[in-house]
Amino acid sequence: MPRKFDADRRDKIPKQRHRVTNWAEYNEGLRRRGDLTVWISEDALALWSAPRRTTRDGQPHYSDRAIELCLTLSLVFKRPLRQTQGLMRSIARLLGVDIAVPDFSTLSRRGIGLTLRPKPKSKCDKLVQLIVDSTGLKIFGEGDWLEQKHKAKRKRRSWRKLHLGHDLVRGEIVCSDLTKDHIGDPTALPGLLDQVDSPIDRFFADGAYDGELTSDLLAARLGSTIEVTIPPPRNAIPSLSAAYNSTARDRAIAQIKARGRMAWQKSSGYNQRSRGKTKMGRGKTVIGPKLKARTFENQKTEARIGVRVLNQMTTLSRPSFERTA
Repeated sequence: MPRKFDADRRDKIPKQRHRVTNWAEYNEGLRRRGDLTVWISEDALALWSAPRRTTRDGQPHYSDRAIELCLTLSLVFKRPLRQTQGLMRSIARLLGVDIAVPDFSTLSRRGIGLTLRPKPKSKCDKLVQLIVDSTGLKIFGEGDWLEQKHKAKRKRRSWRKLHLGHDLVRGEIVCSDLTKDHIGDPTALPGLLDQVDSPIDRFFADGAYDGELTSDLLAARLGSTIEVTIPPPRNAIPSLSAAYNSTARDRAIAQIKARGRMAWQKSSGYNQRSRGKTKMGRGKTVIGPKLKARTFENQKTEARIGVRVLNQMTTLSRPSFERTA
């Protein structure tokens, strides 16, 4: 958003420079991200087979924990399901454990609606400063090259929307959801807020969340005392009750009119939202910009596992910066 207002003089504005203050710790964390140490504990072996079903229907052979492990390996090492089956066979053979490895069709079928392990509760007792945004992930189908080079029309939409909620304090993704491309950002917001298990202190979002739908939802879920930072559009006007009962949107409109939009961004801390964009870019670099699964339910499972992998890598290494220029 800041680039829209200084694009004509962007080349004359010096770029900020930062210095990493924990290089030794950060480098070791990056090395640990590529660590290939593998072991299977006795408890994990005991949980490899599914518990006996007490209701009618077939008896599953593998537990959800086993399916989640195989799908995680497939995502981290960017392997198709058949190659993941071979990878898991070799791991079991090298470790000398006698376990049956699920085949690729079982992994695909069990990935639908897979129940993941409950994530451990955070030890951080600070309030959540939530940044909400969405990004697109490509799926199967004709790519951009076919459309741009040969002017061919696509048979189907080739992307999904991944909605993420990033906590500024802990530096991790605390909520996520994968939807189809026609679902708007405010529509997916209630499901994201349901996943946050800690009190929220501040809420950041871009202009796509501006409107009564978002403001009413935040007031009902989080109370009227929460600090909401959402930029109003350029043609926004104050509400009828702004004179005696102003909202956060009314105050933002008044401040932008008096001091300018750039000054409002700095004073409100809206520039911190760029850290959410950085998290999305890191996710596409580490996990990939494309979903491998074909069905929507399997794509949702793949996205949830990808978020967990990204959070695990974040806990291994987080750089600390200080501005030098």
